[in-house]
Amino acid sequence: MNNQKQQKPTLSGQRFKTRKRDEKERFDPTQFQDCIIQGLTETGTDLEAVAKFLDASGAKLDYRRYAETLFDILVAGGMLAPGGTLADDMMRTDVCVFAAQEDLETMQAFAQVFNKLIRRYKYLEKGFEDEVKKLLLFLKGFSESERNKLAMLTGVLLANGTLNASILNSLYNENLVKEGVSAAFAVKLFKSWINEKDINAVAASLRKVSMDNRLMELFPANKQSVEHFTKYFTEAGLKELSEYVRNQQTIGARKELQKELQEQMSRGDPFKDIILYVKEEMKKNNIPEPVVIGIVWSSVMSTVEWNKKEELVAEQAIKHLKQYSPLLAAFTTQGQSELTLLLKIQEYCYDNIHFMKAFQKIVVLFYKAEVLSEEPILKWYKDAHVAKGKSVFLEQMKKFVEWLKNAEEESESEAEEESPTFSWTYDCSKNISKKKTKKKKIHLPAQPPFWKWA
Repeated sequence: MNNQKQQKPTLSGQRFKTRKRDEKERFDPTQFQDCIIQGLTETGTDLEAVAKFLDASGAKLDYRRYAETLFDILVAGGMLAPGGTLADDMMRTDVCVFAAQEDLETMQAFAQVFNKLIRRYKYLEKGFEDEVKKLLLFLKGFSESERNKLAMLTGVLLANGTLNASILNSLYNENLVKEGVSAAFAVKLFKSWINEKDINAVAASLRKVSMDNRLMELFPANKQSVEHFTKYFTEAGLKELSEYVRNQQTIGARKELQKELQEQMSRGDPFKDIILYVKEEMKKNNIPEPVVIGIVWSSVMSTVEWNKKEELVAEQAIKHLKQYSPLLAAFTTQGQSELTLLLKIQEYCYDNIHFMKAFQKIVVLFYKAEVLSEEPILKWYKDAHVAKGKSVFLEQMKKFVEWLKNAEEESESEAEEESPTFSWTYDCSKNISKKKTKKKKIHLPAQPPFWKWA
């Protein structure tokens, strides 16, 4: 069988292909640490030289792999063990945050070292954020001086945007809060942060990460009150932070008040019960009446679905607001409250285009229902109005304001000489800052010019 193919000889064994990228480097943070510490020792305390050394070393050393080790060294002088202590058998350096002078100027200089390093090696950003979160959890393992330096440095880094305010979540650790470490750390941190920026910038950063309403959690549950927070931080020299938290608490109380008001109105609770509840909340949260009337107005206007047709919405609004006028009247006992309500009406009518022609009708209704009186209306017309829809609303109110001025000038005896078919009560003694008190009965003609407009 010569035509049968002969088998070709084969080599015994197997050959494995190896690729350079498959040969993984052994994880050796100790060798990396030695290189960094040796370089820092050579630079000395000149932070400009430190920044240049770190910049150049990034091309030779694996910062991506050893980011935690790198930042441990720059902050504490060596690798940190769990809890925040330095291992005795490891090399250390005095070119670090914890070994530096305890003052803001020095911490600002160290902040520049971190800024330059992270700008040069952008991938270190996340690793640095994780490092700071870890360091905050280790606070109890550091000395008071080391905590103060870290707090000042963190405040500066938060101010210049190197760190995100979300790292402060670590301060809410139960053990840190319970022993007062979190609050003491926060004092130094916010002082340096506000020194670099201002309270408005700090507030904006906190709002972005939903931490603007959590600052009282720096204290144990039995001390989480505005009074305790205010006293603690004011005595520490942070009055602006105390005022900010107090304002935030008031804003929160106002939101809760509006939410509850809307629920009570939707249930159809009696006005006397609603008024009692609102007055209790005013007293409890120290909310002034001009603020409350704005909340009541917004709540009243949100309880109904308005008609989209301009010719029908005015009639609907008058009917709805007439029903709620006793509730609104309960919170316009001050002239400033009335002026606030007028401005709220103006803004609402401007923002909701279908209400543009209803402004004057609403004001006249409230005048008749004794929600508003003449002095605030005249004050609004003269100089207290806002720019929104100014020309339209002033034109609408022109005849009514003229009538108010004329009615003020008329004496009671002159009015009685006419032949009235109805009478009207209005407050003739009230000014923009006084409470409704003395009432005087004025008899008006059968059809005053504004009567038909309402």
